[in-house]
Amino acid sequence: MIKRIPLALYVHIPWCERKCPYCDFNSHENFDPALEKPYVDALLNDLDQQLSWAGDRELVSIFFGGGTPSLFSGAAIRRIVEGIKRRLPLAENCEVTLESNPGSAEAKKYDAYRHTGINRLSIGVQSFKARHLSRLGRIHSGNEAIAAIELARSAGFDRLNIDLMYGLPDQTIEDGLDDLATGIEHGIDHFSWYQLTIERNTAFWSAPPLLPTDDLIEPMQKRAEALLNSAGVAQYEVSAWSASGQRSLHNLNYWQFGDYLAIGAGAHGKVTDATGVYRFQRTRHPKHYLEQFEKPVAAPFASQLRTVEPSELPTEFMMNALRLKEGVSSALFEERTALALKSVSRQLEEQRRRGLMALDTSKLAATNKGYQYLDTLIEAFV
Repeated sequence: MIKRIPLALYVHIPWCERKCPYCDFNSHENFDPALEKPYVDALLNDLDQQLSWAGDRELVSIFFGGGTPSLFSGAAIRRIVEGIKRRLPLAENCEVTLESNPGSAEAKKYDAYRHTGINRLSIGVQSFKARHLSRLGRIHSGNEAIAAIELARSAGFDRLNIDLMYGLPDQTIEDGLDDLATGIEHGIDHFSWYQLTIERNTAFWSAPPLLPTDDLIEPMQKRAEALLNSAGVAQYEVSAWSASGQRSLHNLNYWQFGDYLAIGAGAHGKVTDATGVYRFQRTRHPKHYLEQFEKPVAAPFASQLRTVEPSELPTEFMMNALRLKEGVSSALFEERTALALKSVSRQLEEQRRRGLMALDTSKLAATNKGYQYLDTLIEAFV
């Protein structure tokens, strides 16, 4: 019997000012502000289609992702948040995050966002260095990124994340560490620090840049860990580093195999009921999405569902849970999958014997060695 599972909500805003050459997210250029109102209408109609999956659960978190959600006005974000609140109860400590780019036009909206109920901001800095920003196709400067952080603080955001990338073309170890040090200097206590990878369907895939080798990446990672730890910022997930009390509640729900509704073009969701675990994805193109959810009598939500077969659940669970540095309680496996833990006992015993998983049977966690070879560890549960 599956226990009550926490529920979150993801809201996708699919437009950005310019598509970055490394980005494989569902994002589209040439945003027309005239689309703001019909898109908000569609989002709320979409949510209406999913309410039956919520039951009487409250939302533990809401996350506005993109694209660039900060292209939308404060009034539009307010209307979305208020529409959500009319439809679903929010937990007392509900975390409401909005992704933003550091462009000056967007940063000026931070005060308005704070007053709509957004209580956590995630700023896509990527680097503070001009040559790296240019190579990544970013349209802001390092000074604008610093100004955005300062504006966010002055607007009252005490929960603030910045995204930084490493392993960039022509990046030295000192470059990568300096980006982190700049964030620390400006009071950042949550970093999404992740390595640049070349993904399909991106400009970089068609014309790949020369990236640093492992001979540079490995010492950069070690020195970055020491730098962040010395600032009181510790790794808790593969690419997430946080000071005490600043972890992303929304992302923790993903990694702990919680449920999440998802609205917006291309949004992915996961829901669970007594019959099983299901995943769904909304149509990707904004034009098609607007057509589908233009009216409240949109196409049935059930037609979008895909059942996660019981044979897939161990892989899906471990793929998320083992990303967490401290892992999860062993009991969570049965609570979130409705499978007996003994169904994976052979794999657990083997990975513990190989030194890739913690010997403590009360939790499911990778050892330091297992964390180093995480892909190999997860493959054991396929």
